[in-house]
Amino acid sequence: MKQRITVLGSTGSIGTSTLDVVARHPDRFEVFALSAATQVELMLEQCARFRPRHAVMASAPHARLLAEKIEQNGLPTQVLQAPDAIETIASHPEVDAVMAAIVGAAGLAPCLAAARAGKRLLLANKEALVVGGEVFLRAVREGGATLLPIDSEHSAIFQSLPEDPATWQRRVDKIILTASGGPFRQRDPKTLREVTPEQACAHPNWVMGRKISVDSATMMNKALEVIEARYLFGLAPRQLDVVIHPQSIIHSMVQYRDTSVVAQLGTPDMRVPIAYGLAWPERVESGATALDFHALGAMTFEAIDDHGHPERFPGLRLAWEALEAPGGTTAVLNAANEVAVAAFLERRIRFDQIHALNLETLSAVAPSNPDSLGDLLALDARSREAAWRGVERMAA
Repeated sequence: MKQRITVLGSTGSIGTSTLDVVARHPDRFEVFALSAATQVELMLEQCARFRPRHAVMASAPHARLLAEKIEQNGLPTQVLQAPDAIETIASHPEVDAVMAAIVGAAGLAPCLAAARAGKRLLLANKEALVVGGEVFLRAVREGGATLLPIDSEHSAIFQSLPEDPATWQRRVDKIILTASGGPFRQRDPKTLREVTPEQACAHPNWVMGRKISVDSATMMNKALEVIEARYLFGLAPRQLDVVIHPQSIIHSMVQYRDTSVVAQLGTPDMRVPIAYGLAWPERVESGATALDFHALGAMTFEAIDDHGHPERFPGLRLAWEALEAPGGTTAVLNAANEVAVAAFLERRIRFDQIHALNLETLSAVAPSNPDSLGDLLALDARSREAAWRGVERMAA
């Protein structure tokens, strides 16, 4: 039988790549539902091509506009507008797998819904774990869901680990996440205050959305990935390491107790981990270009502060600090960073103030060991309020 898929965030880079892989295997996959934020025209194109049962837009005005256009084009898709519509398509009884590609904390509720419903959950939204933490993992366990990482780094780790998770603690020494270093890897840190949103969004290797591109430039994406790896693979924070690998060919590595290192290599194309997640434990054609080892140049590696400038990526160390802090601290960090990046993209704060705002918010908000979605959302809201107050002070 075909695997019926809901794609949350279908008009973003991960969503469109997912649909590209799905289109290559019409005998294996079919689209049950799609969701998006504001891109009505692209959503309409996707509905025309994949003819999903349901489509959801984040706001009522965009949903009404999409519904009008779908009716005009005679498409069978039903547009859902209820406040919990995204959770509905994530947990629907007829859905087999959910691609969770909504950016930020907004993706937490539908991820929890899919987990509780026991879905195959393809997690491209790292914030679900960074914010949800043990609450999210408990929902996965209790719902009997299958959690598959889609971030290129975490997919690489998953592919490099032993098949039996019960052996990970005994056999694995550490996980090594690779990082490209972003567009400012060799830039003088003294000039970072002058960085524009356009410069920060110009990633040298990957095609990504604006928010994650800025996170890559500050290395906060790697901080969030360290936190995600801690929850995904159950290792201690001290067993998580990061190395800069500018070519983005090795996507991450696992070092075993005997010092052997197993790595996953590939071209920087998100369709590879997406295809792996969709077909797991099998493998299917992804559409990506294969590595040509005869033409492949040198692969290099650098320590995070290899150029003698640890202040270039000060946000990275917050990952380990947050993991050692009281429960909920990672949720505060994530909320602060989402506000900081939004304020930077709106040109309300400077690039170098992103880290300062994150630190200020962590100091201002005491986490409360959240134990439910309501607790998490309340902590997230408090953190955002504190962060926006910080933005106002910095912009004054």
